Amino acid sequence: MTTRTDAPTRREQILKEAARLFAERGFHGVGVDEIGAAVGISGPGLYRHFAGKDAMLAELLVGISDSLLTGAKRRLEEAAGVAPEAVLDSLIEGHIDFALDDRPLITLHDRELDRLRDADRKMVRQLQRQYVELWVGVVREVYPGLAEPAARSAVHSVFGLLNSTPHLGRPGALPGRGTTAGLLHRMARGAFAAAGAS
Repeated sequence: MTTRTDAPTRREQILKEAARLFAERGFHGVGVDEIGAAVGISGPGLYRHFAGKDAMLAELLVGISDSLLTGAKRRLEEAAGVAPEAVLDSLIEGHIDFALDDRPLITLHDRELDRLRDADRKMVRQLQRQYVELWVGVVREVYPGLAEPAARSAVHSVFGLLNSTPHLGRPGALPGRGTTAGLLHRMARGAFAAAGAS
């Protein structure tokens, strides 16, 4: 969601502010009027873009799962013929970008996924499974001796590590984006190396 370099659309602005507010105060703690005020339109004006808060939540959570999967597939296509280690590094970098730039969405996923309609929640889970399996394939190329279940566990563990960014303190309290990204990358590679060594 933050890979765009052009100006965000009004719809994207609404989603960004909704994610921030939902993460700060919870889905039920935020009214449509507050989301509207955060982007400079009336609460009822939001209904020109979304059917309601439920639709915003669904688009946020389905959208980020789809974005992660699409980005990972693109990285694999761009890395065709490249060493598996470089492909894994690229996947890690992509996920770190998400973990540092979209921290409210991580909080939102942890707290509010169960609020989605069944169909939307199933879609999130389906996209996430595809994303995990894509990583599992790359990890097993780097560590051929790693059994599939162990590789899958390692991938989930690394996601847990990278997705811990909302617990690292306020964005200004981090040691700098580059330093934090480098640390997370080394930790992720260290976790995979430890899994591969076992």
